[in-house]
Amino acid sequence: MKTLQGAFVGAGRKVAIVAGRFNDFLVQSLIKGAVDCLVRHGARDDDIAVVRVPGAFEIPPVAQMLAESESYDAVVCLGCVIRGDTPHFEYVAGEAAKGIARAAATTGVPVIFGILTAETIEQAVERAGTKAGNRGADAALAALEMIDLYAQIRKRS
Repeated sequence: MKTLQGAFVGAGRKVAIVAGRFNDFLVQSLIKGAVDCLVRHGARDDDIAVVRVPGAFEIPPVAQMLAESESYDAVVCLGCVIRGDTPHFEYVAGEAAKGIARAAATTGVPVIFGILTAETIEQAVERAGTKAGNRGADAALAALEMIDLYAQIRKRS
């Protein structure tokens, strides 16, 4: 039996990070975690591009454009949506998730969902670099793994 799984190699990889500015005090921490993870795994600062958009809803079309550009090996999508008293949370989080999944499925480039969806600010803070780790770093690690896995699958095809 042959098992395929990706390695966490950043050297020579070009990664775009699309990040929403909404809840920026949390998203900045996600960006920092993602960049730190990529660099620790061998990526060069010059091979990482951070693209800022207004919020999570605007992330998918920009992620799609970056993936289609053939300039990046992966696109990491970072943002933060916190539930409020209106259905806004469901619309924004749901559409962001669908759009990111569509970009990943249609471009052949790993497009990683790293958007925090939290019930409270406290939960978001925990996932943005305190008690529960840093989801930005987790998303960057997933991007590296998927870049390598995609390469292995293409090589076998």
